Amino acid sequence: FTKGPGVCVYNNIMLVLLPWLQMDGNILFLSHAAEIRAHSVNQNGKKILSQPFKIYSGHSGDVCRFVLNDSYLISSGSDGTIVVHCRRSGAQTKLPGHSQEINCLDSRGELIISGSRDTTVKVWTLTSSSSRATISTFDRVWSVAIDPSLSSFAVGTACCRTLSPLHIWNTERMECLLTCGYDTFIRLWDVRLNTRKCVMEWEEPHDCALYCLQTDGNHMMATGSSYYGVVRLWDKRQSQCLQMYELSTQRASSPVYCLRFNSSHLFAALASSLHALDFRHCPTPAADDTDSNTQTLFRETKKHKIHL
Repeated sequence: FTKGPGVCVYNNIMLVLLPWLQMDGNILFLSHAAEIRAHSVNQNGKKILSQPFKIYSGHSGDVCRFVLNDSYLISSGSDGTIVVHCRRSGAQTKLPGHSQEINCLDSRGELIISGSRDTTVKVWTLTSSSSRATISTFDRVWSVAIDPSLSSFAVGTACCRTLSPLHIWNTERMECLLTCGYDTFIRLWDVRLNTRKCVMEWEEPHDCALYCLQTDGNHMMATGSSYYGVVRLWDKRQSQCLQMYELSTQRASSPVYCLRFNSSHLFAALASSLHALDFRHCPTPAADDTDSNTQTLFRETKKHKIHL
């Protein structure tokens, strides 16, 4: 990557399945076919991303999803297997169990949850050689998320054979849940109050399906839309989005399949390219302008472009 004028930075990638991203401090992990590549994110200098310093492999098919859990990188693939990589020793363990591709994966503590096109959700642990439990959803599973308390998890399905696309198991301690999807809305649910009515919602202004959602754990949210690589930044305290970025630079429109952000960068994976927004050169808002700090930060982002 090198600097230049423009809206964002990007790197062309060739993928068979949808690309996926994760960030750990100044390290960006990017799936590329059957591999996961680790890049250093440079805070200074002309290059934002370095060449990969580590490549994780082990799948016979493309990587569908992966997550970071302490010193482990856990991936799922189109070959129906889960691979647990130890980032310190380099050792890996394969967990076979699904009959079709594993579309989604999450892990916290010792717990691993996987969801597959074969309509099942499986529960694993980092030390298990086989699944501890199998749940049939009677529909393709597209997303899973474990509650930080480890007492419950949520599953999103394709809603082709069931009436509801969202399922929650062991909800006695789950509190809040953020969702997005084809209905163009972001919704915040408090399952302690009501599981059928959300407490807050935000609508995508251009009526586009939302493919991904990321939050900083506080007030900020970022969403990726189904057309033209549109990324929107939101503040939960406001009803309208703060800023919109159109990342597609080609005639062919692409959804934003995955995005990750921190205080300095936002990375978004499109069908055949990786884009980055650099917020490091934003002027610092005035101390007494607390209500518009976040909005000012993103509106005054310097524009630049990076090529491989």
